[in-house]
Amino acid sequence: MKDQELPRAISAIKKAVRGFKIPAVSVVAETKDPYKVLISCILSLRTQDGTTADASARLFGLAATPQKMLGLEVGTVEKAIYPVGFYRTKAVSIQKINRILVEEFKGKVPDSMEELLRLPGVGRKTANLVMGIGFGQPAICVDTHVHRITNRWGYVSTKTPEQTEAALSDKLPKRYWIEINDLLVKFGQNQCKPVSPICSSCPVAAYCARVGVGKSR
Repeated sequence: MKDQELPRAISAIKKAVRGFKIPAVSVVAETKDPYKVLISCILSLRTQDGTTADASARLFGLAATPQKMLGLEVGTVEKAIYPVGFYRTKAVSIQKINRILVEEFKGKVPDSMEELLRLPGVGRKTANLVMGIGFGQPAICVDTHVHRITNRWGYVSTKTPEQTEAALSDKLPKRYWIEINDLLVKFGQNQCKPVSPICSSCPVAAYCARVGVGKSR
């Protein structure tokens, strides 16, 4: 995909994903609450969307702020978020995060990469999502979908999500930074799948280099 083709591709994807199922974190992101975005993103790691959505709803039904969440026993958090992947580890991490937020940040989620990365279980993907969706800062959240699809397009040529983030930071127009993750997660789950992507009906097939694509539909 050439640089000048990107706007047309993004426009086509926006139209295509309107009928697709909304990812769990995207649903929470609509609240614009940095805390809910943070916790839901942690729950979503190694977990299917439906499970994440249900677990988030149960947990936030019990407590929706760091202060209130600290009042819960770890076992109660475990029960609320089960069966997300690594639910016991995540319950402990969530309570550690809550304690740090209350004791060091006055109960508020920090809005900088450096401070977010200090929180247990938070990597660059989660931090960028919180900064972009929660605070409206230009930030590129690169997950497996963004990494796979932008490489499949030939828009970048990288080996890891970290390298993809750096490459996109250099060439992706800033107006797309916040929305690129939401768009490509929806697109990747429904159209540009990891195995056997549906290329026959792809709205951006004309721009895609199909790097690494063997079998398709």
